[in-house]
Amino acid sequence: MSIPEIVDKVGSCRTVCVTGGEPMIQKDIYQLLEALIRADKFIVLETNGAVDLKDVPDDPHIMISMDIKCPSSGMSDRMIDSNIGILKKNDQLKFVIKDQEDFDFAVRYLQDHPADTNVIFGPVGGTDKLEWLVDEVLKNDVDARVLPQLHKIIWGDKRGV
Repeated sequence: MSIPEIVDKVGSCRTVCVTGGEPMIQKDIYQLLEALIRADKFIVLETNGAVDLKDVPDDPHIMISMDIKCPSSGMSDRMIDSNIGILKKNDQLKFVIKDQEDFDFAVRYLQDHPADTNVIFGPVGGTDKLEWLVDEVLKNDVDARVLPQLHKIIWGDKRGV
């Protein structure tokens, strides 16, 4: 689909979530973002933090929602730590947490890389371990919101939604 076709398909929808896989590896991602900005769309750019975000337009139309991969993902060594400095107050930094090792990793990561943005901890799988995660956040006085992975609750493990 071409960029004009995508913008046309979005139609009158005011908010667009650009997600993936990893949308930042798409060759025309910056042209798409610029076209959506010109169309006065609010963009939620979901990225996994493994691609440098320095060229993402600094525009009020864009909110970056960046994951930091925890050890259970097998991808925690792929994060680009300098992306934390790009995030603004209205952006968000997400950690999907499976177990105590992931929780401890996330807490240490935030201590080592202070983020002046919204922090979200979510349990792997939607609501699995939601109560445990809330208890850990409260017990450890972590400045983070705990949210379930809504797409997992609605669609399960279905791809492409």
